[in-house]
Amino acid sequence: MAWFLLCVAALIGGYFIYGSFIEKVFGINTNRQTPAYTKQDGVDYVPMSNSKVYLVQLLNIAGVGPIFGPIMGALYGPAAMLWIVLGCIFAGAVHDYFSGMLSVRNGGASVPTLTGRYLGNGAKHFMNIFAIVLLLLVGVVFVSAPAGMITNLINDQTSLNVSMTTMVVIIFAYYILATIVPVDKIIGRFYPFFGALLIFMSVGLITAIGISDEHQLLGGFEISHMFTNMNPNDLPLWPALFITIACGAISGFHATQSPLMARCIENEKNGRFIFYGAMIGEGIIALIWCALALSFFGSIEALSEAVANGGPGNVVYSSSFGLLGVFGGIIAFLGVVILPITSGDTAFRSSRLILAEYFNMDQKPLRNRLLMAMPLFVLGAILTQVDFAIIWRYFGFANQTTAVMMLWTASAYLLRLDKLHWVATIPAMFMTTVCICFILNNDQLGFGLPMTVSTVIAMIATSVITVMIIKKSQGKGVIDIDADEIEPTSTPISSKS
Repeated sequence: MAWFLLCVAALIGGYFIYGSFIEKVFGINTNRQTPAYTKQDGVDYVPMSNSKVYLVQLLNIAGVGPIFGPIMGALYGPAAMLWIVLGCIFAGAVHDYFSGMLSVRNGGASVPTLTGRYLGNGAKHFMNIFAIVLLLLVGVVFVSAPAGMITNLINDQTSLNVSMTTMVVIIFAYYILATIVPVDKIIGRFYPFFGALLIFMSVGLITAIGISDEHQLLGGFEISHMFTNMNPNDLPLWPALFITIACGAISGFHATQSPLMARCIENEKNGRFIFYGAMIGEGIIALIWCALALSFFGSIEALSEAVANGGPGNVVYSSSFGLLGVFGGIIAFLGVVILPITSGDTAFRSSRLILAEYFNMDQKPLRNRLLMAMPLFVLGAILTQVDFAIIWRYFGFANQTTAVMMLWTASAYLLRLDKLHWVATIPAMFMTTVCICFILNNDQLGFGLPMTVSTVIAMIATSVITVMIIKKSQGKGVIDIDADEIEPTSTPISSKS
């Protein structure tokens, strides 16, 4: 219990202390109009209140990642919680803040445009392809996962016999609608309520296990276990843990979602609460589910058996109904199901906007929105026929590689303005090493090289990339897309590399 509360306190403290520092490094301008006003179109650029944008951002970034990822990460033991805290404060929330605020500064631009602006056209073309692939994988994952969970819930709790194909069709139909209608009609109107439900559900479950006579929150683990790999299958913690737990610590998917709310934020001063703060909120959700997975089953071995018998969805189902009963379990389970649905539709929406930027196509006419969206849904429908485990495996690597590109983009931006770039460069270096090492070592996705060889090559490659970006970017200055003068607009925290 004490370890869990300490982790939560560290995340909250990180928001107020390190989040404020990151905001100062960036240098906000509260007098500058945001794209919600300069490009207001009633479709994608729509001013919305601070609390509403925060809850929508939280739902957009919190798919099944901060639940399924921490559950799978819990198989490594409480050490997973340490990565959630440190990764969230120093990498994930920094990544989300810069992906959102750089979009605000660049007219609501999507991540490929931002990457191209600060890293060059080659990086832009790479990210255009990579971001679309990632978002399609996300959309497919966030169709298959909720469809399976809803089907199981209905068939277990009622006499109906609903097929998963039926649920896939229903969810796809909703995605089409949510992707093309104005952002304030469905997403802005209903998602704040869903966001509140998500928070209520998470707090309710952790409270239930905290007062339970049958279960004890992290009762079977000691402080020494926080630094020990306890995986029952002897899987190495490095680098797999940092790929497995993505959305609860750092996730490139968030870089594709933050520009959606960058088009709705009313003032730059709201950025820390909306972008950095939503990631901290997701980190707390990830902590809750990691702790639930470790506590409800009582041991790593029992958790491993539950995952083997039905995946992380089985863990969600068992713990929800086991802790809250039938009625509370249904509410909690539906709260989890909402997460992937509310991220899946925004994944397709982001894809539409990235393609629209690439083809320079105005998205105000409905016809243009349909023209961009429908090919994406056709591809998504085809991909739903691929085995879910394969899709999830590729999603994990693509997700973290996208995060790497966004962190280097933030680093290049800060370097150009002679600001303290290390706040982005250090996590960029770490995640670059993780991704390269993973793809070199993994024998299913990559090259199957020995771990030592993979790690050494990854460290050398990361060092070369770091030197190249520093030399290419330092001190060049940046001209805003929506401004005539060179940044910064306030006094930055500077650094000499």
